[in-house]
Amino acid sequence: MKAPPAQSLKFSEQLNSLEEKVLNLEAQQFLVKLHHQFNKQRLLLLQKRKERQEHIRNGHIPDFLKETAFIRHDPQWKVAPTPKDLEIRWVEITGPTDRKMMINALNSGADVFMADFEDANSPTWKNMVEGQANLKEAIAGNLSYTTPEGKDYRLNEKVAVILVRPRGWHLNEKHVLIDDEPISASLFDFGLAFFHNAKELLEKGSGPYFYLPKLESHQEARLWNEVFKFSQQELGLPQGTIRATVLCETILAAFEMEEILYELRDHASGLNAGRWDYIFSIIKKFQDSNDLIFPDRGQITMTAPFMRAYTELLVRTCHKRGAYAMGGMAAFIPNRKNQSVTETALAKVKEDKLRESKDGFDGTWVAHPDLVPIAHEIFEKALKGKSHQKDNMRTEVDVQAYDLMNFEIPGGELTESGLRQNVSVALQYLNAWLRGIGAVAINNLMEDVATAEISRAQLWQWLHHGARLEDGESITKELYQKIVTEECEHLKTLYQGHSEALDKIKEAQDLLNQLVLHKEFPEFLTLIAYKNLD
Repeated sequence: MKAPPAQSLKFSEQLNSLEEKVLNLEAQQFLVKLHHQFNKQRLLLLQKRKERQEHIRNGHIPDFLKETAFIRHDPQWKVAPTPKDLEIRWVEITGPTDRKMMINALNSGADVFMADFEDANSPTWKNMVEGQANLKEAIAGNLSYTTPEGKDYRLNEKVAVILVRPRGWHLNEKHVLIDDEPISASLFDFGLAFFHNAKELLEKGSGPYFYLPKLESHQEARLWNEVFKFSQQELGLPQGTIRATVLCETILAAFEMEEILYELRDHASGLNAGRWDYIFSIIKKFQDSNDLIFPDRGQITMTAPFMRAYTELLVRTCHKRGAYAMGGMAAFIPNRKNQSVTETALAKVKEDKLRESKDGFDGTWVAHPDLVPIAHEIFEKALKGKSHQKDNMRTEVDVQAYDLMNFEIPGGELTESGLRQNVSVALQYLNAWLRGIGAVAINNLMEDVATAEISRAQLWQWLHHGARLEDGESITKELYQKIVTEECEHLKTLYQGHSEALDKIKEAQDLLNQLVLHKEFPEFLTLIAYKNLD
């Protein structure tokens, strides 16, 4: 590769020795090429998102696209064949890229580990660069960690297959400027992971596998496909080496599932049902609707009509095209101090995973290693020795646009407990995120950006549409601020003795107020909060 012009790429600060290793000259040159080749198109697609949002605000109701009907009606095309080490995906565990959590996840017995640079990660510069270094060591097989107390963590001989989730198209990496523009966070995360690891993965009999988040259209999938083709050519790898699974986690993407797979068909592995982001996207896209007021977050289950339609359509679409259909997250964290809480939660996890296996999903997500054997047993029994159940075509499923748009929650209620829980979860998560922690255990659940997004989105929706609690009380600015103040005082007690956590409570409160009280719905909390990170 030719070196980029000296003034082409700039960092926000002097690189340390680890950063220089991750961002060596050849890696910099690759990032510059990605930026020059694709950033203009990325920005155009982000502008299209805004235009589509404006159309919805003007009364346009989303539907399956007429102009791409030929793709949906063509029975011939399929996605690329599945690489051997991705044939079994019964259980996938997800988590950030810090050393200890990566080792535990890779050793968990899960079939796949999704190394997450996105929702389970707080994108400090330190986290992003060290995460890339940790990923490289994990792929090389020599990742290790020793606690301050002297406990050693090492990788087992057999570990989970690694998939990498870069950040979404909407995000920038503010610490890297190319031609005085911030580089796309997607291209930064993907570019470094691919550049440093693709060839080694192939030598080990695996490959560069990715999860793609937050897509809203098949044009955005097409851009990823162009990135893949360009990157493979630059490194001299065969076309079709990369495999990508798309998180179908926006309401607009649900109307374009087949088109998304079609655009990525030479690189596609499947779709994943990203349930919390999906609900968040519905609130965001229909933010002006007085008719759409969701009840407490805990009442929006996978059995709600619109969630059933979404997941059943996903399974049918994937299997029609030879792709894997991956189920949603089980976020429960076993509570070793309270067995009854654990038993109740595990029963719900089993029920959820049984439903997914019976619906035809080929695998599922968990957030904690203790859930791996539970999910594994369910899918092993359901699949009866097969790697997947793509032969379950679900031809009886007939999902129409109105099914995806039926947002009724039978028996749903909006309670003060639900209101208070959303405030508490959002505050606790933002407090941790501002301290560089992206995956947070709250109330026996592993919370990440997606659950923080739905919490603050519901608060905005309830407040700005004058929703009422079950007892008839209106959710006003005064009620919201009263509860925020009370929950902040509770956190001060909870964090007593943890000075860093105490220091961030006010900042988290200010950030939540900005997200909830602003007249216009803030598109992503990370776009606003990112400026607060180093």
